[in-house]
Amino acid sequence: MRVLKTKAFNKWLKKSGLTDTLLCNAVEEMSQGLIDADLGHGLYKKRVGHPGRGKRGGARTLLASNLDDRWFFIFGFNKNEKSNIDEREKVALLDFTQDLMQFSADDINKSIKIGFLMEIC
Repeated sequence: MRVLKTKAFNKWLKKSGLTDTLLCNAVEEMSQGLIDADLGHGLYKKRVGHPGRGKRGGARTLLASNLDDRWFFIFGFNKNEKSNIDEREKVALLDFTQDLMQFSADDINKSIKIGFLMEIC
């Protein structure tokens, strides 16, 4: 199983107060069927709690995944900053999800090497 984050997601992550460990825990929950929202075509929403604040007031993460061996964190926002993504963002994220799901293992490794993706867990 490969769990990755994009460079852009990592930039947001640093500001959010979340950690890679919390993301790994979120993937573990999702692999057990605890998915907050299936947005279609491999795009999923998962709430991640801030330490000491829980999930309700925490962050929302969007992942591209096949729910098996590929998990890509691609977008995040804090609930107090934004309630949800808009339709334009959803369409763009769905397109991005489809692109990521086409990546071969070699494509993923090359993307890690150039810094576009970072492997966690």
